Amino acid sequence: MCGISGLANCGDRETLARMTAVQAHRGPDDSGLWDRRLPDGSYVGLGSRRLAILDLSPLGHMPMCNEDRTVWITYNGEIYNFVELRGELERKGYRFSSHTDTEVILHLYEQEGYDCVRRLNGMFAFAIYDLRSTTPTLFMARDHFGVKPFYYFHSEQKLAFASEIKALLQFADIRAELDPDSLHQYLTFLWVPDPKTMFRNVLKLPAGHYATFRGGELKLTQYWDLTFPPAGHSYPRSEADLAAEVRDRFRQSVKTQMISDVPIGAFLSAGLDSSSIVAMMTQATSQPVRTYTITFPRKYRVGEATLDDPEVATRLARHLRCENERIIVEPDVTELLPRLVWHMDEPTADPAIITAYLVCREARKQATVLLSGVGGDELFAGYRKHVAHYWAQFYSAVPRFAQRMAEQLLARLPSMRGTPLKGRLRLVRKMVRSASLDPVDRFIANCSYLDENQKSALYSPDFAGDYADRYVSSDPTVQHQAAFERVRGCDFLHQMLYVDTKIFMTSLNLTYNDKMSMASSVEVRVPFLDKGFAEFIAWSIPPELKLKGKVRPTTKYILRQAMGDILPREVLRQPKAGFAAPVDYWLAHDMKEMVDDLLSPAQLRRRGIFRPQAVQFFVDEHRRGRQDWSMPLWQFLTLELWMQTFLDGGTAKFESELMSPAQAATA
Repeated sequence: MCGISGLANCGDRETLARMTAVQAHRGPDDSGLWDRRLPDGSYVGLGSRRLAILDLSPLGHMPMCNEDRTVWITYNGEIYNFVELRGELERKGYRFSSHTDTEVILHLYEQEGYDCVRRLNGMFAFAIYDLRSTTPTLFMARDHFGVKPFYYFHSEQKLAFASEIKALLQFADIRAELDPDSLHQYLTFLWVPDPKTMFRNVLKLPAGHYATFRGGELKLTQYWDLTFPPAGHSYPRSEADLAAEVRDRFRQSVKTQMISDVPIGAFLSAGLDSSSIVAMMTQATSQPVRTYTITFPRKYRVGEATLDDPEVATRLARHLRCENERIIVEPDVTELLPRLVWHMDEPTADPAIITAYLVCREARKQATVLLSGVGGDELFAGYRKHVAHYWAQFYSAVPRFAQRMAEQLLARLPSMRGTPLKGRLRLVRKMVRSASLDPVDRFIANCSYLDENQKSALYSPDFAGDYADRYVSSDPTVQHQAAFERVRGCDFLHQMLYVDTKIFMTSLNLTYNDKMSMASSVEVRVPFLDKGFAEFIAWSIPPELKLKGKVRPTTKYILRQAMGDILPREVLRQPKAGFAAPVDYWLAHDMKEMVDDLLSPAQLRRRGIFRPQAVQFFVDEHRRGRQDWSMPLWQFLTLELWMQTFLDGGTAKFESELMSPAQAATA
């Protein structure tokens, strides 16, 4: 696991060194640079920060080259089938000097060229510079699901890339400027969907894509996509047979991802996904599995269903004979949040970033690799928004006068702060507002936090006037709509799962898992996203065995059946518990002064994006308990902290902790 960086047709060694140094948290074990001046005078360079996981010796140093030094690679990730690939390459005459997967990718590229990515099973982002032709080629790739990040800047035949945007900002040609189109998306979803970022002219290489840069021209190619059978597809196998194969395939995926030369552990929330992973880990090793459970003091957990009863994880660990460390945290969130915004690179208004960071920080004292349940909800239909689609169909059949009465009642209800009903009420309100829409628009609305009217009311006249023609009038759902179009012939549940896998999971869940784990120099692996396993679930499990029933549906039904003889009943029957944080409590108590400071009328007027009275409306309504506006308020706070950090020059504070004095001075 590493931080990578590179320049082509631009920059110099000093810039490359800064790009590499600012990602030191991603790889504290080693650092390396390779660069060259080409015959035409142009500069090319690759940088690496290494977190050693496989082959801890100096032989794993990167950038790494082949025997005649004509092909160079910088690489971030893990390839789980590298042993098989290495054996195949050795039989073809390739020689290896290390036991790393890096060298396997290098020789596989020599053997198969760009098609090498089709043979890889794992998580990866890498760049290979090939000097073997008269016009050298830079080949870049990102893994199938986008577990590992790859950011780039391309302009006027210049290319810069890195694992994190903060590294790109070391290059003088890249200015830290807000992209208003992305802001519009951020206010809709809490995050910016790939391939855009909140920075103008900084993009992400999409998941399942590779890119080539040759002669100043950048070309992107999709090499893989998750597909689903057409609606009406026949599924001949029995439920029992499918459950058995799900269990066997998942056991193998977990076992495969446990390969490591450093200590390994797992998150354990006692939800179905993390519990299933830990159960499979215990079957793959004779040693006690290290598990980590994060919880907050009781005062934070009142009314937060996703944070209740950490004792379930303790009992499960005892049942599985695991080691379990309960991490009880009471963080100074006003001190912590600015640092995490810097680590995230982009404003990401999901408070789960705090929880993810804290558990990784504590786990790092004992383990360097953690297994995570990310992907289980997207493969098996585990989110409430999947259920809400079918509830909305029933609601639409209710007579209109009854709907009006329900809507009036819901409008009068307070936010239910401090009770377990808060989350359910928020979901019901969303469902009622979106029930009359067509299925695609309904699903997108249920994924949204601010609608077009609310956003228009937020923007200041000057901001709206400056960008109305191109930006504020743009459609923030364009990626969602395009994803739905690609699978329009499939069952609608599969359409929802595809969109979540391609957009929500990649742009949010995988992104913050990478950034928050790497902030603590921890590698997080995701066994649910084994390529072969995911393809099997997509094509072999019928929709009705993923989400079983319509009125009181069982989410992830086939996974529950697969784990029925392994996990305790209380885990199998427990409602979904998100990887959450007590944001409502924080806003009302710990962060009250921070809200009043960062979202003050004077500060908002200086920034010039939002109307102060519009933001104050959200603050007042939330504090009075009339509406739960915790997520929009978290959006506004995170956005302001991001602007202070990246647009106002606040990065120096954090960069100075990673860079040498000489590097920091030239940054």
